[in-house]
Amino acid sequence: MRPIRTVMLAALLPAAVAHAGPEKQGRYLELINRGLDSVISLEIADAGSDAFRELPLGTPLAGGGESTTVRIAGEGCRYDLRFAFRDGRRLLYRDVDVCRYDRLRIRHSPHASEDGQAVAGSPSGR
Repeated sequence: MRPIRTVMLAALLPAAVAHAGPEKQGRYLELINRGLDSVISLEIADAGSDAFRELPLGTPLAGGGESTTVRIAGEGCRYDLRFAFRDGRRLLYRDVDVCRYDRLRIRHSPHASEDGQAVAGSPSGR
């Protein structure tokens, strides 16, 4: 009777893998807030686009090293991430490679551009 169970399991496995398709795609990114102020929101867009969408954080991410992990749905690797801090400042990380890096250290920049956004390049995530 054991060979029949093995055959049945082998037959069902491809169906289970196919079912886990698009819903399981995406990457996980650990965010570590090394700034002094809390991050209250996160928006994400494909690198170079202005089509930002909110990525829920749950609760504000306190400064001083608090961390959380977010799921980034999609097949792409490079994204622009825009963070908003409790004090009203915003920080934009451009061209973050979530396939290469699995964590991002958020550093609150003391300087902001005229539109209120500090801009940083792709950070070293490890």
